[in-house]
Amino acid sequence: MRTIDWADGAIELIDQTLLARTIVMRRVAPLGDLIEDIRRLAVRGAPARGVAGALGVALIAANESDENGTLNIDEARRQAALLREARPTAVNLSWGVDRALTVLEQGADAVLTEALNIRDEDIAACISMGQYGAELTRELVDREKLRIMTICNTGGLATVERGTALGVIQTLLEQDALEEAFPLETRPLLQGARLTAFELQRMGAPFRLLIDSAGPFLLSRGIADAVFIGADRIAANGDSANKIGSFSLALAAKHAGVPFIVVAPETTVDMLTLSGTDIEIEDRGSAEVGGFGGTRTAPERTEAVNPAFDVTPHELITAIVTDRRVIRLDRGETLESVPLGATRTP
Repeated sequence: MRTIDWADGAIELIDQTLLARTIVMRRVAPLGDLIEDIRRLAVRGAPARGVAGALGVALIAANESDENGTLNIDEARRQAALLREARPTAVNLSWGVDRALTVLEQGADAVLTEALNIRDEDIAACISMGQYGAELTRELVDREKLRIMTICNTGGLATVERGTALGVIQTLLEQDALEEAFPLETRPLLQGARLTAFELQRMGAPFRLLIDSAGPFLLSRGIADAVFIGADRIAANGDSANKIGSFSLALAAKHAGVPFIVVAPETTVDMLTLSGTDIEIEDRGSAEVGGFGGTRTAPERTEAVNPAFDVTPHELITAIVTDRRVIRLDRGETLESVPLGATRTP
């Protein structure tokens, strides 16, 4: 089951706001609906947003082509700019939009072909990250079976299939090298409890769910051998933006001597963003913090500070794993010094 795909002239995506209670596949044709789905997290995860961006341009191109196949280029670019800004922190969305736009003048069919290429590349990238990440972790940790802590959702629901950080956990499971996974619930929208637990259960992985505030303490008590996180944007110096709570796990992992590994495709690396201080952090407002699932938990009119992401400094990161290479930041390697390698297969 793919998280997002193209079918019969429209985008089909799993509405992740309804998981894990029910699985609903949405069919999206108007661009406004896609933008709203991205903003309300019906589709989420940096790689999935990249594919959504590309498919969104394909949708625009189809909608703005007349019966003779002539495309209104200016209007298509105007609408693509709106899609590009749907969420500011993750670089993949703008990357997917921009790449699809490179063939816009060739017509709607060319845009769709490019978008589907991006989809297929994402699937291959997730397989490759799983191979690179599993190999690295087994080098770093001298245990036959590994215990991995993670935050948010970085599985197939955050990509087209399989996933980034959770994809490495799946690869370890397939290699009979996973003892247990420890996903954090991931407040305030519980992507770990709702989505990661759902995916771990479906793949048959042993796991126990943790509340967010327990993660750092439990790392200090030796519960996990490594921490895996995804990323929404990786700056040129290795600073990595990810779901809020990642920074505190990195601090705890450093204190406990536990490897802290960022897993994300090359498309998440933004060499034009020099450091984490240059990354815009989205604040999602008070409503998500004041209640959940229609139930109010804080007093009415309570205001909240609600950053969706934080930035982990590169000094706290052991390694960055992409679909093309491993960058050992703990050894002084950088994104500039490590060349791209091959996409790995099982």
